[in-house]
Amino acid sequence: MVNDMKNTENNYSQNPDFYFTISQDKRTEIKVKSSKFIASAYPADSKEKAKEILGTVRTEFFDATHNCFAYRIGYLGMDFRASDDGEPNGSAGKPILFTIKKFDLSDLIVIVTRYFGGTKLGVGGLARAYSNATEEVLKICEKKKVHITKNIQIFCTYDDLNTVKHILNEYALNTQENYLDAIEIIAEIHSNKINEFQRKITELTSGRAGTKLIDK
Repeated sequence: MVNDMKNTENNYSQNPDFYFTISQDKRTEIKVKSSKFIASAYPADSKEKAKEILGTVRTEFFDATHNCFAYRIGYLGMDFRASDDGEPNGSAGKPILFTIKKFDLSDLIVIVTRYFGGTKLGVGGLARAYSNATEEVLKICEKKKVHITKNIQIFCTYDDLNTVKHILNEYALNTQENYLDAIEIIAEIHSNKINEFQRKITELTSGRAGTKLIDK
């Protein structure tokens, strides 16, 4: 039976403007009392991607005793899952997940494949082995900063278009523009700059232009 843990709650105390993930796949191997632990780390920015990677690794190591894993998704680590894959409850998935959290990473999956070597390690020994295997692979991963962005809708007249575009040039990462009777622009902006951007739009157009945050 697979023992696993799921959650979709935010474990951070405040909203960051960025987070770190890993930039490429990495793999390491350790041995503990003749058991082999192969740790594989992969970038994964969705549950679907994490599950796809897990399936690939399970196929690669189809003859392994266990393929335990944890993934953590989202800029607040909001979506995560940890699985013991038949190891004693709490001895594998949780240590993998807690080590990922210790490195303050998200948007990744770590799979630790075990080939049993004939000596039982006990719950404590297993937890240390899975934690150490995860730590070894994460130590060699190159980290990448991911900035948090939000989409905002801007409404303005043609008279204010040049002013709005000047502000967008300063703040926007991407824009989509619709020119009808009035102008509608959707812009992607760093989350920590949203309030400042909205204030400038209001002040420099004397309140004629409007803004509205929208879901991505």
